[in-house]
Amino acid sequence: MSERYRKSEEFLARAERSIPLGSQTFSKSKTQYPFGVSPYFITRGAGSRVWDIDGNEYVDFVNSLLAITLGHGDPDVTEAVKAQLEDGTIFSLAHPLETEVAERIIDMAPCAEMVRFGKNGSDSTAGAIRLARAYTKRDRVAVCGYHGWQDWYIGSTTRHLGVPRTVRDLTHSFAYNDLASLEALFATHRDEFAAVILEPMNVVEPAPGFLEGLKELTHRHGALLVFDETITGFRFANGGAQEVFGVTPDLATYGKGLANGYPLSAIAGRAEIMRLMEEIFFSFTMGGETLSLAAAKATLDKLKREPVLKTIAARGQTVVEGAAAIVAEHRLGDFLSLGGRPCWSFVLIKDTPDYSAYEIRTLFLQEMLARGVLTLGSHNMSYAHTEADVARLLSAYREVMPILGDAVRNRALKQLLRCEPLQPLFKVR
Repeated sequence: MSERYRKSEEFLARAERSIPLGSQTFSKSKTQYPFGVSPYFITRGAGSRVWDIDGNEYVDFVNSLLAITLGHGDPDVTEAVKAQLEDGTIFSLAHPLETEVAERIIDMAPCAEMVRFGKNGSDSTAGAIRLARAYTKRDRVAVCGYHGWQDWYIGSTTRHLGVPRTVRDLTHSFAYNDLASLEALFATHRDEFAAVILEPMNVVEPAPGFLEGLKELTHRHGALLVFDETITGFRFANGGAQEVFGVTPDLATYGKGLANGYPLSAIAGRAEIMRLMEEIFFSFTMGGETLSLAAAKATLDKLKREPVLKTIAARGQTVVEGAAAIVAEHRLGDFLSLGGRPCWSFVLIKDTPDYSAYEIRTLFLQEMLARGVLTLGSHNMSYAHTEADVARLLSAYREVMPILGDAVRNRALKQLLRCEPLQPLFKVR
């Protein structure tokens, strides 16, 4: 047992007796953090820092899987939630906050004419697909990226256990930046697609004309275009990726940083389509829960009032440039590179002749966590990250990246690992 993570490992054993994997989320479990060299439980956070159950402090570059945009315990959000808590959390009729937050999203997102709320990103993507099917009176869906746990999407991945074949057969994957792959789907199933849904950007920038061509192709074949902006919304820009790239979808889905860590998601889009929400069933007891709505109102107001995303992008640019320079200095470009945008960038790891990317990633995580940097290999920037936090991250990279280089070149990776290598969860793109 690791002394540094003793309490985490002991508590994990306890948690696994009552919770599968000991966590509610795959991406927070031992499937993603190698056992023996990782923490498994965080007890508190403040700003850009978190503390695990053993008392170890980390600069947080995971930020609750991008749900945190402003920082842990942002004072403006906390104050708004405290004030609402005095008045109540859920009521027998709608609360004015539902309208107030919807109006803010309509003001910020180019596609938004009407809005409905859910609690998780999966609620919103599933709702958008049901809405598109109702509007077009078609069943098939083309997907690109990750869109949540619901049957309609997860059935198209290797994690489809429990999803009926009839449901799985209605979802088809196409390749990002490859219009021909989508055109082939339309040709094979002519006049059968209700929607094309994709993350407008993930690791790779959209090629010139790709998103514009995607919209034209989708509409030409009578389908709706849905942007899954669960991550990119209120991170790439106040208006999301659709504002950055100048392509407006029919519908968009939001979550993650919408309420700075409080459980809230949204579907937004053309009023003509959204009014069908009165006919389909998309309804939750907690859909109008007021603490999350108060948090969202405070978050969106802060995004408009302060240079939140400008600051995140500037800090993130320093990270990208600094990390790329370290990769170049140590000639690691054969298996390490940088991707994404400054507000959400990635250290990309390739297989080498001797090691899989997952083996190299395991060593990377082992060494970064030991240096007090909480990461899954991406830089999920928040407004709370300071120049000192960025400097600490780059300092860790200056130590860890040469270790990775030596491990690969000298075929010494397995000797350096103090744990079993990670295994892939599933691939979505």
